[in-house]
Amino acid sequence: MATPMARGVVYIHSAPKALCPHLEWAVGRSLGRAVTFDWADQPMMPGARRAEFYWEGPAGTGAALATAIRGWEHLRFEVSEDPTPRSDGGRWMHTPDLGIHYAQMDSAGNIVIPEDRIRYAMEVAAGDAVELQRELAVALGSAWDEELEAFRHASDDAPVVWLHKVG
Repeated sequence: MATPMARGVVYIHSAPKALCPHLEWAVGRSLGRAVTFDWADQPMMPGARRAEFYWEGPAGTGAALATAIRGWEHLRFEVSEDPTPRSDGGRWMHTPDLGIHYAQMDSAGNIVIPEDRIRYAMEVAAGDAVELQRELAVALGSAWDEELEAFRHASDDAPVVWLHKVG
């Protein structure tokens, strides 16, 4: 059975200028071809750059891309992989303070929390509603979303990102 093809987006929300060519190289290496990003200034952080790059590749490429670009200081990014008829989608978010977070996505772009993670949250909360809410916020990546939101809005002049139909 052939590996399904997937597509997604790499959002570099903020990167030091000196890191930009290294990010293009890392993404290109993961995709097996040279890539060039259309870099723009990041208004939220003077001296930083931002870019969006749409990719296509075998299912699982999103994980390879996130792995290739994580670990650099001062880098904020998101990688998304749309689901295919035979594979789940995913979203990887990274900030310098929080590190990396992965969440599974459904065909509508919603984050899906697996059963075992919900059971873990319930066990840790032990009937405490506030603790359950905190654990579910961690599972959803709420802290990452909060930190990245200002950087996302800084790109409001960027082109619209269209979701693709699966199947």
